[in-house]
Amino acid sequence: MPLFTLVAGARPNFMKIAPLIHALQKKEAEGVSVHFRLVHTGQHYDKNMSGDFFEQLNIPAPNANLGGGGGTQAEQTAAIMVAFERELMDHHPDLVLVVGDVTSTLACSISAKKLQIDVAHVEAGIRSGDLSMPEEINRMVTDSITDHFFTTSEIANTNLRTAGVPEDRIHFVGNTMIDTLLAQQPRFTKPQGAPFDQLIPKEYFVVTLHRPANVDNEESLRELMEAILKGTAGLPVIFPVHPRTAKNLERLGISAPNLHLISPLGYLEFNHLVQHAKGIITDSGGVTEEASVMNVPCITLRDSTERAETIHLGTNELVGTDPKNLGPYLAKILKGNWKQYQGIPLWDGKTSERIVEILLNHYA
Repeated sequence: MPLFTLVAGARPNFMKIAPLIHALQKKEAEGVSVHFRLVHTGQHYDKNMSGDFFEQLNIPAPNANLGGGGGTQAEQTAAIMVAFERELMDHHPDLVLVVGDVTSTLACSISAKKLQIDVAHVEAGIRSGDLSMPEEINRMVTDSITDHFFTTSEIANTNLRTAGVPEDRIHFVGNTMIDTLLAQQPRFTKPQGAPFDQLIPKEYFVVTLHRPANVDNEESLRELMEAILKGTAGLPVIFPVHPRTAKNLERLGISAPNLHLISPLGYLEFNHLVQHAKGIITDSGGVTEEASVMNVPCITLRDSTERAETIHLGTNELVGTDPKNLGPYLAKILKGNWKQYQGIPLWDGKTSERIVEILLNHYA
């Protein structure tokens, strides 16, 4: 009986791992001989960033929690590697499956390969070309030692071929995060209380910012927030904000009657807001994917993106980090003059089923 170890570490991982767990559970219920362990690295360790996701997405309690949160990038990587090596030596799976591009993805891949255990990378091959992003380094290193590459787009396939990955190891399967989005969409829940009670569908904006280039430089953050508040024409701006960013905004004295700084929301509540927003302003790759599939206008405040399909076929536009660029795009959204979702191949809610079938064919 093959044993697969599935790794989840940070908030984006949970949406990507949940449908894989459900697909494996379905196979087990059908009598297929397969077993899996779920390992939570603890990279994100507060309830808003992890616990709610396990509950809302119906993910079972992890078989192990490595407690690898906190510290610098190097400290966190090292802590996860040491703890995960111990987990693998105790249980020695046939395969370690990692998702996305966070610190846990990199750390667990290295620990597995050092012990001669196969690695499958879900969301392999995506590239931004920006080595100032820790995620880009995580992607490149993980893909350099991966055995099975599960990709979300033909762009990712081309990146892997260019890097010399054999064709038979590249599996174009789609996007597991969209599996979760489509499965959970009927359960999206409107957040309760202020300011949500006053929101009118398609008459507010949602902002998510977390990248250092946007939130750590006080002058850049000030100019960016001023441009957002000016360009949204007084409509409510809902900003689920990290505590560090909240402190920066408070120190800068940035406030407005229509600016609502809120704590991070659960998956079902956040995506309810996205689905009914007039537009999204973000620097998150994952949010651009979800907004595109829900056909919601999306502006990305970055100079590069690893998810170019959201621009070519989705509702996303890459506007850079200069606040001066923002106004014309917001004006287009306000006028209702925005491109529509064209449909991205294999983003159909069945990606996890395809991945599990491929793995079972190989390891059963």
